[in-house]
Amino acid sequence: MAAMLAVPGEPPRGPAWAFEWKWDGVRAIVGVGGGHVRAHSRNQRDITASYPELETLAGLTTRAVLLDGELVALDERGRPDFGRLQSRMHVHRPTARLLREVPVSYYVFDLLVADDEDLCPHPYQHRRARLTALGLSAPPTVRTPDHYIGVSGSDLLRVAGEYGLEGVVAKRLDSTYRPGARSRNWIKTALRLTQEVVVGGWVPGEGRRGHTVGALLLGAHDPSGSLTYVGHVGTGFTDEALHDLRQRLEPLHRPSSPFDTPVPRDRARTAHWVEPTLVGEVEHRQWTADGRLRHPSWRGLRPDIAPRDVRLPS
Repeated sequence: MAAMLAVPGEPPRGPAWAFEWKWDGVRAIVGVGGGHVRAHSRNQRDITASYPELETLAGLTTRAVLLDGELVALDERGRPDFGRLQSRMHVHRPTARLLREVPVSYYVFDLLVADDEDLCPHPYQHRRARLTALGLSAPPTVRTPDHYIGVSGSDLLRVAGEYGLEGVVAKRLDSTYRPGARSRNWIKTALRLTQEVVVGGWVPGEGRRGHTVGALLLGAHDPSGSLTYVGHVGTGFTDEALHDLRQRLEPLHRPSSPFDTPVPRDRARTAHWVEPTLVGEVEHRQWTADGRLRHPSWRGLRPDIAPRDVRLPS
């Protein structure tokens, strides 16, 4: 089942909403039944072998259930750290050492199916109550985080900032679960502006980075589906990330730009164009008036997101 998605916006007001913390990880739809566990990413790729920690779920319930939640890697203070999770996202079968060094937790926030009952047509409040009743908790590997009703979303956003969390997600109490849909019944408010991007090319670095990637050329799709150039990113890379990117980019070489809009001449002159199949995420300050990312910083690749789903913000 495809995951339901939220739209960005300010925290809504009024008694019709519940709030959850926004976890800095990757979505996973997880099925549990008959002692077996199967997990799929947001783009419905089988990721079961990548996260053996999820096997814990098989011992937490005798019910056959389909769950929605977020896979996160925690820092030393117990906060989700997307940078740490990067070292697990591309590994099909992690070694025992990697599992020890970067353990992953599953934060469950929705119950979609219980035995033979499809709960998607039921309101969020009903699904959340049913999820809570399952008692899925084996910290730190599996958690069912709290949700909040009758509180101010703006106040929770301030708390998120104080504790270094990514933000909050508001969900209408009467909202049904719409697989694959991006709905205003769910509204996400991030403390840091992030944007999913498609990599369409790269330019060589200078100095110490002269032998590798200096900057990535980025795009996102407009409402018509055209790949629009949105700028370049040259900061936020670790040496390991640069090495990995170079290996991934080399086989994707193509002779011409994949963008449907012009790329500035100073970038296009030295560009190595690639097929637009790699998706990443950047953190940025704002959008400029001409539709470019202002001061973006690389956060990492997003293999859980299909290039066609990377859209310009409305």
